Amino acid sequence: MKIKMMKKEHIRFIILVSICILLLAAGGFSVIFLPASFAEKPAEKLFTIKRGASVRAIAADLKKAGLVRSEYIAYLYFRLFNKSIKAGTYKLSPAWSVYMLCGYLQEGKQELIKVTVPEGLTLSKTAAILEDRKVIAADEFLAAAKNTALLQSYGITGTSAEGFLFPDTYFFSYGETAERVVTAMLDNFFHKAADIPHFPADPARRYEAVILASIIEREYRVPEEAVKIAGVFTNRLHIGMGLQSCATVEYILTEVQHKPHPERLLNKDLEIDHPYNTYKWRGLPPGPISNPGMTALYAACNPEKNSYLYFRLENAEAGTHVFTKNLTEHTKAGAIILKRAAGR
Repeated sequence: MKIKMMKKEHIRFIILVSICILLLAAGGFSVIFLPASFAEKPAEKLFTIKRGASVRAIAADLKKAGLVRSEYIAYLYFRLFNKSIKAGTYKLSPAWSVYMLCGYLQEGKQELIKVTVPEGLTLSKTAAILEDRKVIAADEFLAAAKNTALLQSYGITGTSAEGFLFPDTYFFSYGETAERVVTAMLDNFFHKAADIPHFPADPARRYEAVILASIIEREYRVPEEAVKIAGVFTNRLHIGMGLQSCATVEYILTEVQHKPHPERLLNKDLEIDHPYNTYKWRGLPPGPISNPGMTALYAACNPEKNSYLYFRLENAEAGTHVFTKNLTEHTKAGAIILKRAAGR
């Protein structure tokens, strides 16, 4: 009798355990294949996986973020099925199951930050854009752009990467280091510059070409005129005449004196005693005043051979200039432009 009762109890225990296992399996199945949220349109979330993070820590963070129903089931799924997860920042949805989420993380489809850096910006303005787009803090970027060892590795003879931060559209990962951001822009510069005819290989001559290009970038408005403007500046350099570029004075006002960009320059501005003032000092300024694009870089390395020494804006709307060979012609052209503007 006792033996029969023991057999019955044993059978009940087996049935109970089997039911529990089935229930657990069903629960695990639902956690793996059902979404974390049944909301109609749950908001996607940015989720960052740090380098070296353990699977257990990742599963716990996913649970805290409301992206999985159970961190334990997620952890077991990752471990049992040998699912490797790549570090980075991802845009994930609570509407995804563990199965879908894991597959997405395995593929490494990281969320990237798109940043467009226009031609002609200075180092500080580039830093501000990167900070605004949450790529990197401005002060960290500025420090990396002035890293002597990094600059020397690229053969840059200046005190910063000003002039060599190529204007372009970039895609950066979240959590990028400042050095990697600067390196990406420098690599892009030298890759693009390699296609420019007569781009100097010598570091000193290359630096001079970039300085000139940075001024051209701030002076030209119509791309076709860039090489012509380059010809004017080259002619002035050859005869020892000052470049007299308004852009260099604007650089002093905005980047050195940290004033707002002026609507127009005053006579007193042209008298500022500073080595970047090309109205007072002959030759090139000590360093670039902007980060030039391909048009200006090409023009600096391939200036038009002409006899012009002067140019002035002729049509503000069209952005075109009138070019002249001497001061008399330059003054006369200015008078004509003023009369035209006055409707005479």
